[in-house]
Amino acid sequence: MTMLDIVEINSSKFDEIWAVLSPVFKTGETYPIAPDATKEDGKAYWFAPDKRVYAASDQGEIVGTYYIKPNQIGLGSHVCNAGFVVAAEHSGKGYGTLLGWHALQTAKEMGYESMQFNLVVANNIASLKIWQKLGFDVIGTIPEAFNYRGEKHIDAYILYKKL
Repeated sequence: MTMLDIVEINSSKFDEIWAVLSPVFKTGETYPIAPDATKEDGKAYWFAPDKRVYAASDQGEIVGTYYIKPNQIGLGSHVCNAGFVVAAEHSGKGYGTLLGWHALQTAKEMGYESMQFNLVVANNIASLKIWQKLGFDVIGTIPEAFNYRGEKHIDAYILYKKL
């Protein structure tokens, strides 16, 4: 695997990011955004004003992206939240782990004290393996919280890590 170049980006790079996000969103398997979300919907979600967005590229090709944001406003803003997507054709190459490690370091540098994921779909085994490898704990289960593929409700987990 080549070293990834991970940099903060702005919405001017959205077309390249959308090429990574759209196929993942359309599956309806891991993100709460509607599978039929438009490009504009995706941009508003991924580049919301409270988010800092990063892109990972391997030899100039964007292979993944993540955002960091406060998990709550005000008195809960010392805990961050993040979202991650690796391009489907690049899954299994270790990029998710590298993005996760980068996000943890970045969050710490930004002054966050911990990171929490509010909705990790229970059957997203690859993601769960990454987060457990990076030291996250499952601190709760939300029964039937995710409408998987619009067909059935499945559990989701809340994950947490002190930075």
